[in-house]
Amino acid sequence: MTALAPKLPDTPIARHIAIIMDGNGRWATRRNRPRVFGHRAGVEALRRAVEAAGDLGLGYLTVFGFSTENWRRPRDEVEALLGLMKEYVQRDLDRLVEEGVRVRVIGDRSDLRPDILTLILRAETATAHNSRLNLTLAFNYGGQSELVRAAKRACEAVAAGRLDPHALTAERFTDFLDTRELPDPDVIIRTSGEQRISNFLLWQAAYAELVFLDVLWPDFEREHLEAAMGEFAKRARRFGGLG
Repeated sequence: MTALAPKLPDTPIARHIAIIMDGNGRWATRRNRPRVFGHRAGVEALRRAVEAAGDLGLGYLTVFGFSTENWRRPRDEVEALLGLMKEYVQRDLDRLVEEGVRVRVIGDRSDLRPDILTLILRAETATAHNSRLNLTLAFNYGGQSELVRAAKRACEAVAAGRLDPHALTAERFTDFLDTRELPDPDVIIRTSGEQRISNFLLWQAAYAELVFLDVLWPDFEREHLEAAMGEFAKRARRFGGLG
C-alpha cells in the first residue's frame, strides 16, 4: 500500500488524476449506519477533492461515480445514489461555474431517465466555457461498455464513408471514446485498500500509474491527493521504452 507523503515534492505534478471512490458502504457499516449514510459522506469527500484539485493546480480530475454494474444494487440504494448525484449538481453547480470548473459526464446515456439526462446537460452547458479545472463524472459508465460503443461508432463511420478502415489506428480510435476531449490519466487512485481498477478507463489506463490507498472514500482528504501526486513524481514513466 502507498504510504502518505508528508508534503508534495517540489517536482512537476500530474496533469490528470482519476479516482475510483470506493469504501462508502464499509465506512457506514463501521458506524452502524445504513449505506446511504456513507454515500452522503462520500459526496462531501468529492467536494473536498474537487477543491483540493483546483488548489493544487490539476488540470483534470475524473471520478468514478456510478458504474454500469451499480444498477444491480438494491433499488433503494440505487435511488439514493441517483438522488445524491442530483443534489450534488443542483447544490454545487453555481459554485463550480464561479470557480472555473468545467463539468463533463461520460458513460452510456441511451437509457437514462429524463430527469438525470436533463441535469447532465444542464451542468455541461452551464460550465462549457470554464477551463480552470476539468471535472469529469463517470456515470452509468463501464470501460467495456465504452469500448463497445466506441467500436460501434467507428463501424458507423466506416459504413458512412467517413473513415477508411485501414486508417484506423490506436490514436484515431480514441476519437470514438467517451474521453476523446481528455488526456489519458497520469494517475488512477483507488481508495479502500482494494487493488483493482474495476472496469474503469480500461483503454485510457494503459500507462497510468496506479495508486492504492488504505483510506475509505468518505475519509479522503487533501493530504491523500497530495500523497498520490507525490507518488507519481517519484515514478519513472517509460511507456514501454527504456528510461
